[in-house]
Amino acid sequence: MEIFTLLDTLEDLLEEGRALPFSSKGIVDKEQFMDIIKEIRIKLPDELKQAKWIKEERQRILVEAQKEADNIVKEAENRIISMIDEHEITRKAYDQKTEIIETANEMSREISKGTKEYADTLLANTEGIIQETLDKLGTSMTEALNLMQISLEDTIKTLENSRKELE
Repeated sequence: MEIFTLLDTLEDLLEEGRALPFSSKGIVDKEQFMDIIKEIRIKLPDELKQAKWIKEERQRILVEAQKEADNIVKEAENRIISMIDEHEITRKAYDQKTEIIETANEMSREISKGTKEYADTLLANTEGIIQETLDKLGTSMTEALNLMQISLEDTIKTLENSRKELE
């Protein structure tokens, strides 16, 4: 800063000035001294303005930096929360998927079991009706009835085999 240079010049003038005998006072060139003081007065407002501007700019930069730092921290916190939520949602979705699959498998087993039981019941009833019919026909029938009996017996065997496959 130029003001410090001017102040140094004033000090030099005081030191170079002649000292009065038996006193701490000295003689300096008044005109030269006044010129330097005028220059200081002229320069001082500009340098004060510049210093004030630098101080304000520094404060503005600090405020901006703090806002940016706060935003970064807030963004990081939000991202962490989001990641935690996503992880929790994913875990819950997998748990729910497993539960749905287990329920579907159980229902499938129950439906399959019910279907087999229903088919077994139908086949047993059909087998019973055919056996009853055979018993009524007896052994005294004509050859046509014998052929029918053989056919019905084959049907019973097929039904019995089908029931065994269902088990």
